[in-house]
Amino acid sequence: MTPDSTAMGPVRLTGVSHGFGARTVLRDLSLTLSERRIGIVGRNGSGKTTLSRLIAGLIAPDAGQVTVAGVDVARDRKAAIRTVGILFQNPDHQIIFPTVEEELAFGLRQLGHDKTAARAEAHAMLARFGRADWSERPVATLSQGQRHLVCLMSVLAMAPRVIVLDEPFAGLDLPTTRALRRYLDAVPAQVIHVSHDISALSGYDRAIWLEGGGVAADGPAEATLAAYLKAMEALGDADADL
Repeated sequence: MTPDSTAMGPVRLTGVSHGFGARTVLRDLSLTLSERRIGIVGRNGSGKTTLSRLIAGLIAPDAGQVTVAGVDVARDRKAAIRTVGILFQNPDHQIIFPTVEEELAFGLRQLGHDKTAARAEAHAMLARFGRADWSERPVATLSQGQRHLVCLMSVLAMAPRVIVLDEPFAGLDLPTTRALRRYLDAVPAQVIHVSHDISALSGYDRAIWLEGGGVAADGPAEATLAAYLKAMEALGDADADL
C-alpha cells in the first residue's frame, strides 16, 4: 500500500489479534481511528499497552494488519518512524543518549539528516520549548518530568502524523502533568492516549474502552468514559461486599 503523505492518519486495525504464549490479549480487533484526540481506557490486562505498541509498530500482530497513514508500521519500520511516535510511561525506557542534544538528534539522524542538520534542528526544538540551555546538559541530571519533556521533544522533532501516549503522566506531580498536557494539546499531530486515568482524557473527541481482548464501548469520549467509570465503580462495590 502506498503511504498517504498528506492525510493525518487514519490509523486502521483490520482483524488484529495478538497474544503472548497461550494468552490472547487482543482478539480480531478492527478499528479506524481518525479523530484528532482519542483516549483508550481499560483495566490492567485489557490490552491497552499491547494496542499502543501495535499502533507504533514496535510489535507485529499475530494476525491482521495495522496501518498508519497507509504505512504498514510493523513491516516498513523506516516509513513507520516518520509516521508515528510513541511516548512511554517511563522515560528511562526511551532515552538512550547521555546528553539532551544527542537524544533529540538521534531520531533526526534516523530520518536521514546529516549530523549538522540534526544538531541544528535539535537546537531549534529546544528553543521552541524555552530549553535552549539544556543542549549539553546530561540527561541524568534532569528530573523525571524534565526527562519526559525531552522524550516529547524528541518525538515532536521527527514530526510524526500520529503520537501514541502510553500512560505518560503516571507518577508525575500535578504541575508537571499540566505542563506536559499543555504542550501536547498544542501539537497538530493526531494523539492516541492510553490511560487508566479518565480525567487525563477529558475533552477528547473519542474514547475506546477495551475489555477482555475486545471493545466494550466506543464513541464520544464523555459518554464512553462515563460508562467505563460506572462499570468500574460497580465492580468496586461488588468487591466491597465480599
